[in-house]
Amino acid sequence: MCGIVGFIDKNKNIDILDDMLKIQSYRGPDDSGIYFDEKSGVHFGHNRLSIQDLSSHGHQPFISDCENYVIVFNGEVYNFKSIKNELKELGYKFISNSDTEVILYSYKHWGIKCIDKFIGMFAFSILDKIKNKLFLVRDRAGVKPLYYYKNKDQFIFSSEIKSFHKHPKFKKEQNLEVLPYFFQFGYIPAPYTIFKNCFKLEAGHYLEYDIKNYKFQITKYWDVNDFYLQEKNSKNEGDIKNDIEKILNDAINLRMVSDVPVGVFLSGGYDSSLVASILAKKQGKKINTFTIGFDDEKYNEAKHAKTIAEYLGTNHTEYYMKNSDMLDLVEKLPFYYDEPFGDSSALPTMIVSKIAKKTVTVALSADGGDEAFCGYSKYFFLNKFQNIFSNSFKREVLKTGLNLFSADSVEYINEKLPKNLKQTNIKDKYTKFQRAINSDSLEEMFENASSYVDKKEIKKFLSISKNEKLFKKWQNIGNIEFLNQMMAIDYKLFMNDDVLTKVDRATMSVSLEGREPLLDHRIIEYMARVPLNIKYKNNQGKYILRQVLYKYLPKDMVDKPKSGFQIPLNEWLRKELKPLVIKYLDNTKLNEDIFNIKEINLLKKKFFAGVDVGTTIWFILMYQMWKEKWFD
Repeated sequence: MCGIVGFIDKNKNIDILDDMLKIQSYRGPDDSGIYFDEKSGVHFGHNRLSIQDLSSHGHQPFISDCENYVIVFNGEVYNFKSIKNELKELGYKFISNSDTEVILYSYKHWGIKCIDKFIGMFAFSILDKIKNKLFLVRDRAGVKPLYYYKNKDQFIFSSEIKSFHKHPKFKKEQNLEVLPYFFQFGYIPAPYTIFKNCFKLEAGHYLEYDIKNYKFQITKYWDVNDFYLQEKNSKNEGDIKNDIEKILNDAINLRMVSDVPVGVFLSGGYDSSLVASILAKKQGKKINTFTIGFDDEKYNEAKHAKTIAEYLGTNHTEYYMKNSDMLDLVEKLPFYYDEPFGDSSALPTMIVSKIAKKTVTVALSADGGDEAFCGYSKYFFLNKFQNIFSNSFKREVLKTGLNLFSADSVEYINEKLPKNLKQTNIKDKYTKFQRAINSDSLEEMFENASSYVDKKEIKKFLSISKNEKLFKKWQNIGNIEFLNQMMAIDYKLFMNDDVLTKVDRATMSVSLEGREPLLDHRIIEYMARVPLNIKYKNNQGKYILRQVLYKYLPKDMVDKPKSGFQIPLNEWLRKELKPLVIKYLDNTKLNEDIFNIKEINLLKKKFFAGVDVGTTIWFILMYQMWKEKWFD
C-alpha cells in the first residue's frame, strides 16, 4: 500500500515532487522515491508502505531493465507469483520479489491488456518511452484511489487530491455543480470531485495520455454490468454454494500473501464473520481480530463480535470509543478525506484502524458483501413494492399508511419487538422508505432510498440547483431484474465512492494496508450470474453466503439484525460537537451564494429542539470544515 504522484513538465521540478509526496507521506512512511525523464518531462513520485519484498529491491519508481518503461504502483496484485512464473518461462529475469516488477514486465510483454491477468487492488502509472505515452490504471472494484487534474497542457495525478495543492499550476476552483449530489448522498460521485478540471479515474478504467499532443482518452476495461447481463448460472443450489466457497477461500488465501503481520476487522456481521472464520480455519496459529464498541447499547456491536472471536479462538482486541477520540478526529476529517465526505462511520473506522496498527500492518475488511450477495434491507423493501408503481390505487394506499407513522413512532415500536425481529438504525431506514414510496419511477425510488437527505429539503437550504444531466447512473442498465439493477448500481456507486473511500483514507491515515477479499472480481462475476431465488430466498438476503457461513459458525450465533458501524451522531452533535456546529454554521461563515442562510438557521433551531435532521447538519458541517481547510 502506497501513495503515488506525478506530473509532466519539461523543466525538472523535484522540489514540487517532494512537496507532493510529503503531504501524503502517511500512505507510505517506509521509503520514498522520485524519477524524472528529461525527454518526456514525466515526473514520478512514490511513498512506500513495505508489504512485499521489504528489501531495497522493492523501491519505486521501478525502472525496467531496458529503461524504456517506468512504473509507480499503489496496491497489491495477489496472483503475481503465478504471472511471474509465466514471464520467467518467456525469458524474463527478475531482481526483486515484488509485484511491482511483475506488473511492469507484464505490460512490456502483453501491453495494457496485461491488467486482465491481475487479481488485486491497484492504481498505477506506467511511462512507456517507446510509445511516448503515460498510462493510468485503476482496479476493477475501485479499492485504490486515483485522481487526475487536466487544465490546458498541464497534467497531474495522485493517490489523493491534497497533493495537487502543492503544485503551483493546480488552479483551485470549486465545482459547485456537484454540491447537490454531496448533500443528497454524503459523497461526490465519480468521475467528479469538488474541484473543476479535477477528476477521479473511475473503477475498471484506464487513461492513456499522449505526451506529445497533450491529449488523453479513457477506456473502460471491466464493468460489473456485463456480468449481470450474461445468461444465469444453471447449476443447483448445492453446487453454487460449493463454487462460491472455493472462490471465497482462494480470495482470502491470496490476501494473506504478505511479509508483515495481518489481522481482520470483525464487526460480528455475516461478512466479517465469514472472512474471519475462513481465515481462522486456514491459519495454523491464532489470527488477530479487532472491533470497536460504544457504551450506548443502541450502537454497540462489540459484545457480539467478541462472542464470534471467542468461538474462533482469535487474539481479539475490542476498543470502546470515547468522546475524546471522536472530538480529536472530527477536525482531522477534512485533511484525510480531501473533499467533503459525509459518512460519519469514518470515525470508528479510523479508530479501529489505529488500534489494529499497533499489532498488524495489514487488515482484512469485509466490504462488498452487501452489494455482491444481496444484503441491504432497502433491496428487499423496494423489490416487494416495485409492482405498486403499475397500480396507482395501491400506491396511494401505501403512501397514506406510511405517512401515518413518524420515524420516532416506528423506532418506539421497534424497541418493543423481540430481539430477533428488531431492526438497527430503524429511523434512518424508515425515513428513506417513506421518501422512496413518494417517487415517480423505480429508478427514482431506488435513488431516494439511497439518499440521506431529501432532494426537496436540499432545495430549501442550498442555493445551487441540481443539474440532472450531470450524473445519470441511476438509470436502467438493461433488461435485468430490479433487485439485480440495485446491486449493480450500488457496486459501482455507493460502494466505490462512499465505502471504499472511507476505508482507504481511514486505514491509510495510520499507515495500515486494508485488503478487501469480498471484492475479488471473481466473486462478483460469479454472483452476478447466480439466479435471484438463490441470492434472496425465504425472505432472507445473503442466502447463499449464509449457507457457507453456517459451515463455520453456529446459525444461532450469527443470525441477527444487520448493523455495521453506527455512531450516536445526533447525540454528539447536540452535546460534544455542538461548539463546532455553532462555529461553522454561523451566519458569518455561511456563503450566501451557496446557502440559504435563513433555512440553515431554521434547521439548527429544529435540530436543537429535538427534530431528527442530524444527518443534514453533519453534511453541512463537513462541507464547511472542508472549505475552511482547503479553500478559504
